[in-house]
Amino acid sequence: MIKFGPAGNSDLFYETGGKSSQEVPEWLSGLGLSAYEYQCGRGVRIGEDTASKIGIAAKKHHISVSVHGPYYINLASVDTEARRKSINHILKALRAASWLGASPIVFHPGGVGDMPRTEALNIAKNTLEEALNQIEKEGLSHIKLAPETMGKQNQLGNLEEVLELCKVSPQHLIPAVDFAHLHAVNNGSLTEKGRFEEIVEQVEGSLGKNAIKNLHIHFSPIEFGLKGEKRHKNLADKGFGPDFKLLAEVIIENNMAPTIICESAGKQVEDALMFQRLYNDLLSTK
Repeated sequence: MIKFGPAGNSDLFYETGGKSSQEVPEWLSGLGLSAYEYQCGRGVRIGEDTASKIGIAAKKHHISVSVHGPYYINLASVDTEARRKSINHILKALRAASWLGASPIVFHPGGVGDMPRTEALNIAKNTLEEALNQIEKEGLSHIKLAPETMGKQNQLGNLEEVLELCKVSPQHLIPAVDFAHLHAVNNGSLTEKGRFEEIVEQVEGSLGKNAIKNLHIHFSPIEFGLKGEKRHKNLADKGFGPDFKLLAEVIIENNMAPTIICESAGKQVEDALMFQRLYNDLLSTK
């Protein structure tokens, strides 16, 4: 079953009296949403007790939980110590996910720097293999890792690169496809349904049918410039793509059941509900 939900806690949660993330699963369920991406972008700062309480609430209210790992993960760094720290950040995120009952861990692959992209990708793949060895030793390999497609040209993580990272260990890695990022990094390319179809077909062609069935998706309007992503926007900000209706049509036609995490700025709950409503309206006409 398709799931919709926010990345983190929206402004609306606090405006309506919410105080703690432990309350979020029940609140989201009351709104009719079914997914929640817990944010650790600025570091894994949640303890086992709090995480377990969120996880128990999520299970009770049928909310699927994922985790966004720290932004400063960089699998492609030329600095050995930086790569070691990146592996530790992934391990910390996995421990938190275990307490939360969450999967997958979404993470940014890293930066390209002055290297050729192929060299950066090879370093990232080697770092990922090392991380997977440590993950196996800690007994955390049941939680999926999801490298995310990125929105800036100097970042590692175009669609091809993310799919190559997933091939390092297909049983442990799935792609996190951020359509806003793909739209931004390619100068506003997602304006036709066919472009969304091409992305889904590319994922399926590379990783198989199961990879698209339960695809982990990020979606929001986005502002971009010559170098790609500038900032995430929301549906109240008129004139920003991509158009969710185009993706919804592709999801329905391919009989997909993805998790769609809305990253709209401040209004991720309101926009997730809009995306869900649009999807259901389209589905009712099929």
